[in-house]
Amino acid sequence: MHLLPKIPLGIEPGSSRKLKVVVTGSKGQLGTDLLLALDKSSHVETVGFDLHNVDITNRASLIEAFDAVRPDVVIHTAAYTAVDKAESEIDLAYKINAVGTRNIVEASSRYGSHLVYISTDYVFDGTSNVPYLEWDATNPQSVYGKSKLAGEMELRPTDTVVRTSWVCGQYGSNMVKTVLSLKDGVNELKFVNDQHGCPSFTSDLAVKLIEVGLNKLPGRFHITNQGPTNWYEFVKEILRLAGGDVSRVKAISTEELNPPRPAARPKYSVLDNCALRLMGLGPMPDWHDTLGKVIRNLV
Repeated sequence: MHLLPKIPLGIEPGSSRKLKVVVTGSKGQLGTDLLLALDKSSHVETVGFDLHNVDITNRASLIEAFDAVRPDVVIHTAAYTAVDKAESEIDLAYKINAVGTRNIVEASSRYGSHLVYISTDYVFDGTSNVPYLEWDATNPQSVYGKSKLAGEMELRPTDTVVRTSWVCGQYGSNMVKTVLSLKDGVNELKFVNDQHGCPSFTSDLAVKLIEVGLNKLPGRFHITNQGPTNWYEFVKEILRLAGGDVSRVKAISTEELNPPRPAARPKYSVLDNCALRLMGLGPMPDWHDTLGKVIRNLV
């Protein structure tokens, strides 16, 4: 795993000036781990933007917030992520994910801030049977995926797009915490075994986002923990590591979900971390390894 650069780009050796980094969505599960990781660098001054203090959909107030900070780097994690609700809240999803990102880009341009935008595997339709490369054609099937792709389209050529998937960690709401809350029950737990992807743990993802952000690497990156799985196998491993009864977990197909989910999920959204590999940047750890650490911190 690559660590933070000793001296971030934009800081002269021997300079006392700190690189100013804004994290949007700073109280979310990824934003929380980003602030924790950034706090470990003596060369960085971090400012968290979240809905309680900065509304990214309010252009005037966002620009005012940027004027006060004048950031060197912006890591944009704020997003509308309610995948199923987005099907009926189309305008709100686009307002946050597309127009909110447009405002972030405009504000970043005022100070030449390098922008890292967090995107998703949902920009693909899931019909592939091999991992998606950064250069593969997109074809989102849900409002959420379409709105996140719209956000990608707002970016400048020098900005960074990081697509990730199945995000979970120690903070916020996610699949790991949901399964742990069900660990001591007796009822059957039904999870699909025909949706394939790669879990991405926020503690690992935060470090990699800082690496590409502080080094101001442009372009698209797919960044996930290593190792594909499906939801059924993932849930079984969570229960096993937490000491739960794995036999309670039953495999079903997406078509058997009751009630059915409003938003289409990609059946196969394994992301090949090709750009990281070709640029000589280290991969994130295997998801099994980090899952064990997260569970030990939560139980």
